[in-house]
Amino acid sequence: MRLRLASTLLVAAAAAFGSQAALAAPVKNIVLVHGAFVGGSGWRPVYDILTHDGYKVTLVQEPLTSFPEDVAATKRILDMQDGPAILVGHSYGGAIITEAGNDPHVAGLVYIAAHALDNGETEAINGKKFPNSAHPFAKTPDGFLYINPANFPADFAADLPLKQAEFEAQAQMLTSASVFTANIPDPAWKVKPSWYMVAKSDKIINPDLERMYAKRAHSHTVEIAGASHSVYESHPKEVAALIEQAAKGAVK
Repeated sequence: MRLRLASTLLVAAAAAFGSQAALAAPVKNIVLVHGAFVGGSGWRPVYDILTHDGYKVTLVQEPLTSFPEDVAATKRILDMQDGPAILVGHSYGGAIITEAGNDPHVAGLVYIAAHALDNGETEAINGKKFPNSAHPFAKTPDGFLYINPANFPADFAADLPLKQAEFEAQAQMLTSASVFTANIPDPAWKVKPSWYMVAKSDKIINPDLERMYAKRAHSHTVEIAGASHSVYESHPKEVAALIEQAAKGAVK
């Protein structure tokens, strides 16, 4: 009888331990959202590190035609995940994940030199409060913005090889001006854990604005010295490390 009881207790303890281990397992799905003017291919170095480390990584290729369409493109990818996910946004992608992050698939948010807006704010409004040091964007007759290719390397990608920055300048995804005035009534960072990377030499988003976003959201924050707005490309090891920290910390 005592042997049977001991055996039963051992099985119960093993089951409880297994359940706790399962609960403590890191999130394995990572969804990456690019920002304005660029496509998802810039995430390739981060993608390579994360997949090597065993994560399932999916990239969103949002059209940059309107904020609702960009959020819908992100939620479409989230719906394809087979479990909880870490949602990562760079630049304007931060606004997208702040809205799409309310999706039940999302266990945590990672902002990479990105906008983490509150209700009543827009990127345009916050950009006036915290002016950047880049040249003004150019605009097409039908309302799409882009960075003058001559200014792109210094303004957007100062820490990338010049040839790469020049190529990206000519491969820009023109972005609807309307996305920079989008309002987000229910920011996901208010209810989801978040991590934030500040690019200390960012000319597109003022680093002090990035710090304000991170502090307000109580984000786990790191700062990268000498990093331009292209920090997700120029410092992939640090970016991947922050994402993996989120995957391990945002247990769901």
